[in-house]
Amino acid sequence: MTPHSTTIPEPSPHFCAPLPAGLREHAETMPWSAFTATYSPSGGPVRLGAWECDDLARRGPQPRRFRATLAVGDRIETATAQASGPVAALTAMLYERGIGVEMTHFHQLASGAHTATFVEGSDGQHREWAMGWSEDSTQSALRAVIACANRLLAA
Repeated sequence: MTPHSTTIPEPSPHFCAPLPAGLREHAETMPWSAFTATYSPSGGPVRLGAWECDDLARRGPQPRRFRATLAVGDRIETATAQASGPVAALTAMLYERGIGVEMTHFHQLASGAHTATFVEGSDGQHREWAMGWSEDSTQSALRAVIACANRLLAA
């Protein structure tokens, strides 16, 4: 399973709003390449492969069924969860594998054709910020959650 890397051109991209308060100081003092290497690492024990919502035809405010290929260490498996959205589904899938990630802050900012997602997550003992980057806002959010899980595991 190949991890997704976040490639953002130097200098830092222009967002439609300021970065979240917990990250602004770091973004101002770090080169953008160091910021992305820290907050959007491309490696780690948790990796996300395929992702899909397999019941898009359902209507209304009911949970949807999501399916993912998740790797934790050397173990690769298919995971499923029913949730109101992709972030809730992914955090549930991680929790089922012993990786607790509670989202405490969630911000999405546009930068041209891309979306940057900034999340702060907690495992009950530590809090870490992370970032995901993609042309697709859902993929950006999922990458941020995976980056956060890896940062929490490294804390």
